[in-house]
Amino acid sequence: MSVQTHPETNPARRLAFPEFVALLAMLFATIAYSIDAMLPALTVIAEDLSPEAVNRAQLVVTIFVLGMGMGTLFWGPVSDSYGRKRIVVFGIAIYSTAALVAAQAQSLEVLLAARFVQGLGAAAPRVVTLAIVRDLYQGRPMARVMSIVMTIFIIVPAVAPSIGAGIIWVWDWRAVFWSFVIFGLVSGSWLLIRQPETHPPERRRPLRIATIVAAAVEVMRTPRVPAVIAALSLGFGQMFIFLSTAPQLFTDVYDRGASFPFWFAGVALIAGLSGILNASLVMRLGMRRLATTAFAAQSAVSVLFLLHWLFLPLPEPWSFYVFFAYMCAAFFMVGLTFGNLNALALEDLGHIAGLAAAVVGALSTVGAVLIAVPVGQSYDGTPVPLVGGVALCSGIAFLLMRTLRED
Repeated sequence: MSVQTHPETNPARRLAFPEFVALLAMLFATIAYSIDAMLPALTVIAEDLSPEAVNRAQLVVTIFVLGMGMGTLFWGPVSDSYGRKRIVVFGIAIYSTAALVAAQAQSLEVLLAARFVQGLGAAAPRVVTLAIVRDLYQGRPMARVMSIVMTIFIIVPAVAPSIGAGIIWVWDWRAVFWSFVIFGLVSGSWLLIRQPETHPPERRRPLRIATIVAAAVEVMRTPRVPAVIAALSLGFGQMFIFLSTAPQLFTDVYDRGASFPFWFAGVALIAGLSGILNASLVMRLGMRRLATTAFAAQSAVSVLFLLHWLFLPLPEPWSFYVFFAYMCAAFFMVGLTFGNLNALALEDLGHIAGLAAAVVGALSTVGAVLIAVPVGQSYDGTPVPLVGGVALCSGIAFLLMRTLRED
């Protein structure tokens, strides 16, 4: 296994390692904040813009993810040709402009269109951040760095719903979009001022259709990449199922809608521990083994919860506590999968890191949306569609991971 220079000694980057990781975490967290800060607003948006079909408010989350998936396929190859920094900043500008439009939306259709464009812009920091890490790391060291980044950025899902709820309480749901603008300005300015370019001109590839097509074919023909993309789609899909249906479950099933942001913060903080665990284990056990174990555990836990709900239901408040424990276990698996899977996919593709990250990110995100939307729309006032979908996704991902060679 080839190991690249540690970024503290790499002349391509002069930032101290802690600041470098913190910056990457904030850029990567653009997605998490844009989704999770919206969760407390979904019910209010439904009442305001779609009272006749409240389930449609879930699309505020999934349409953003769809835009992100499609945008990912564009920003990666562009960053291979023009460098990482300017592309991230341009994407953040689009993201912030769309947030301003969403804040003024008077119909759900306009809001969804703005969210789609916002997702297109947010794809730039998401995919190019992976390319920046791959510029400097490879294999298990990359997985370790991504684990540290995930550990830090998991704080955002922990506090974002509370921030969103606080903004709504003081102002209204439209003000949440103004917070997205501020978030983008801070992260974009930090990158622009502090982070040197990691993809110098001599390593850039011309932006030609033939070059992009050839590189994309290379990505898909690289051993294990298609299976990793499928596993990522299933992993992201089950996470988006949680994010789109959890607010309704907390309100309709467990009568804890008002306290949802605080419970979700607890889930996210517990999940953050998995990133620390992964960073300490990945160099010894490898990426494939950790991700495979996580998917197996996720599937088993989901089946157990499903059996509990269907055949051995507990009275309140114990039923809620079991569901909360299940959510904690499910999100704990995130830190043992996503960083490892991205590192596996990009390990042999450093020379086209931007496009490779784009292909992997776009296909896995769009695949996740195709999984999450029908499951989310099948919500029937019980956890059964959510838990059944998660069990199936994890089980299939486990079987896929078993087909891969050791890293």
